[in-house]
Amino acid sequence: MHQIDRLLDKLTLERKVRLLTGADEWSTHADPDIGLRAMVLSDGPSGIRGVTWDERDPAVNLPSATALAATWDIATAHAYGAALAAEARRKGAHVVLGPTINLHRSPLGGRHFEAYSEDPLLTADLAAAYVRGVQSLGVAATPKHYVGNDFETERFTANVVVSERALRELYLAAFEKAVVEAGAWVVMSAYNAVNGATMTENPLLAEPLCGEWGFDGVVVSDWWAARSTVPAALARQDLAMPGPDGPWGDALVAAVRDGLVPEAAVDEKVRRLLRLAARVGALDGLTPAPATGTRNALTPDPATGTDDGRVPASGTAGGVPPAVAVSAEEGAVLARRVAADGMVLVRNEGELPWPAPGPRSVAVIGHNALQFRSQGGGSATVTPPYVISPLDGLRAALPDAEITWTLGAVTQEGLAALPIARLTDPVSGEPGVRARFLDSGGRELLSENRRSSDLARLGGSRPAGTTSVEVTTRYLVREPGTARLGIAGAGFATLAVDGVRVLERELVHEGEDFGGGLVSPPHVSVTVELAAGEAELTARLDGVPQGNGLTLTLGEDLAPAGTARAGEVEAIGAAAEAARRAEVAVVVVGTSPEIEREAADRATLALPGAQDRLVRAVAAANPRTVVVVNAGAPVLMPWRYEVAAVLLGWFGGQEFGNALADVLLGTAEPGGRLPTTWPGEETDVPVLRTAPVDGVVAYEEGVHVGYRAWLRAGAEPAYPFGHGLGYTSWELTDLAASPSEVSLTVRNTGGRAGKHVVQVYLSRESGAVDRPVRWLAGYAVVRAGAGQADRVTIPLPRRAFQHWDGGWRTEPGEFTVHAGSSVADLPLTARISAP
Repeated sequence: MHQIDRLLDKLTLERKVRLLTGADEWSTHADPDIGLRAMVLSDGPSGIRGVTWDERDPAVNLPSATALAATWDIATAHAYGAALAAEARRKGAHVVLGPTINLHRSPLGGRHFEAYSEDPLLTADLAAAYVRGVQSLGVAATPKHYVGNDFETERFTANVVVSERALRELYLAAFEKAVVEAGAWVVMSAYNAVNGATMTENPLLAEPLCGEWGFDGVVVSDWWAARSTVPAALARQDLAMPGPDGPWGDALVAAVRDGLVPEAAVDEKVRRLLRLAARVGALDGLTPAPATGTRNALTPDPATGTDDGRVPASGTAGGVPPAVAVSAEEGAVLARRVAADGMVLVRNEGELPWPAPGPRSVAVIGHNALQFRSQGGGSATVTPPYVISPLDGLRAALPDAEITWTLGAVTQEGLAALPIARLTDPVSGEPGVRARFLDSGGRELLSENRRSSDLARLGGSRPAGTTSVEVTTRYLVREPGTARLGIAGAGFATLAVDGVRVLERELVHEGEDFGGGLVSPPHVSVTVELAAGEAELTARLDGVPQGNGLTLTLGEDLAPAGTARAGEVEAIGAAAEAARRAEVAVVVVGTSPEIEREAADRATLALPGAQDRLVRAVAAANPRTVVVVNAGAPVLMPWRYEVAAVLLGWFGGQEFGNALADVLLGTAEPGGRLPTTWPGEETDVPVLRTAPVDGVVAYEEGVHVGYRAWLRAGAEPAYPFGHGLGYTSWELTDLAASPSEVSLTVRNTGGRAGKHVVQVYLSRESGAVDRPVRWLAGYAVVRAGAGQADRVTIPLPRRAFQHWDGGWRTEPGEFTVHAGSSVADLPLTARISAP
């Protein structure tokens, strides 16, 4: 008998069932009698939060999944996963709740920043590498959300109606490699239903996941997704999170006693849970899975390559290096490198890179240039140790240049947290603020130092009986003048400057709460005069909400005072004047936390506010205008032909500003290629709707998703799938193809080292099967020095030729191989027969 079965025999039914629901929000139950310790699960697609939302325990904030996907680099995805595993170990987590590998079916998906691509092959490759990286350090990865959670609207109840073929070729294919090849130890079931059955009860958990694919790990529910006792217990659902309450417990014990659920089904769930515990080192007496990570295994810097200026091709044509045990410092280096390597230069009229020593003056413009988005909103959010804004990065990289900042247009409603470097706790003298929690009688329940003036999620840490929260800090004012200071939260808000009350207002929050905080809390601000030196600021909320959400933010309101229209005209005019005076202008546009986040899809692809008018005004004032897009997914850019360069920066992580400066100055290559099509007009998007109709999301387009849908519709996007420019030029020649592989010569014909992503597509001109016009079959990342040529070989997997018809079938006949630089730029072709 296996050791796990011997442990299982020691457990009563009640003890077994107890293990199948979380002990609390983030942990599983322990059972010391069998040597089982609690396991901690942590959100973590792009950073490991741990069990608390607390800025005093920060986490490395890597660039978003779309930024990683834009690298098209398996080795980078592997290092990314290993970095998260190292963070998980540091924070005591055993399971990383990532990667998110749902497809970008519609660009309106609110959570696409957290997923990779519209293409199943690119998604599957990156997800598998991420999983290998995480698990190489003995931490479990969790591909999610299985399956069909490609939207957020009504996600708890929506029923996805999708054909078996589309399910297999697209949505399940994105998961398959992470399970079958990378050997994921956990999979998360989704909220939604697929073809009538909610995913925590769906037969797809059994087949293909646990049967055909051989998954022997734990199926964990998305939080609160398990909602039934018997149907979920009869399905291949293993762990219901969070706890301690849930649909199982005593109800499942009774169902087993009544013969509604076989005890063998419970045993299998517990067996899988114990197997996971053994793998992550939480079960005494069983050897954990070996941690294969080694230090010094980070792949070479894409800007420099190896000593001879080049690194081997990766993508499907290359291997995966050993895992990396990444420290926090190394994580920051990785964050900067991934951000640069994932930036996509979609337009460049000879403006970039800036020649040394760089421009003498730069007008940096935009809300997101100062208060940028390093990450998307929702459960993926972490608190980084610091963030480098585009303005910070350019000032550090160009210390002798005159660099100005103007707002231009408001992107994000709300307050910007005050810089930690200018805040001093008046009690301890430490950086930060003094937070006090008071009861209804004014008695102090807790006084503590906090490392931020943005205390967005206090609900989980406030003492019982708290009715008031107060934050006090000494704020360093570097130059005298006016500032708009404010408070965000819910309750009766007051603000005092040097003991004088300057603001009082009742703030009522009518929205939702999440993670112990309020989503988009109301705020109020006031213009105050501040003298140079230190000003004591005290913000207080009385009568705070008694639910799970509690937020208090003391910050600066960047929006101009006065009427919205007058302020907008004045701000755009000031930005245009700043651009006119400068040698170059950098406009950072982007989305807001309300637009790209969990639990909500986007209403439009347009940039919020007056950002389009801002770009046009700045471009008219300065022909050397570079636009940087700080968004996790596609946005419309109606001004794209009016500016000198457009650089897509995604949600660039904590090192975004430094990486941006690296790319603008040419010390790093903008190495990204689009993992998703970017439309020019919203009306051109072939698959757009995300909202259910009568509770149903019908995937009527079948296998024609993303660029496949664009090709079938004959519509032309702004920028096609796979597109991206670098700082050098390339020539592809001498294509040779067989049913098993493609080879071609890739030559760097430019004057500097660079990166290219060679892409291979298949097509079939005739046949009985309804196929896409063409589809991605393989790719390779090539880095080469000036003048260098490489012979690159790209495998063609048998699956690339197959379609699903009750099983994987290959239609006999000829296929065309296309090779090039994007789905729309494929100069080389060859004909081959199906394998």
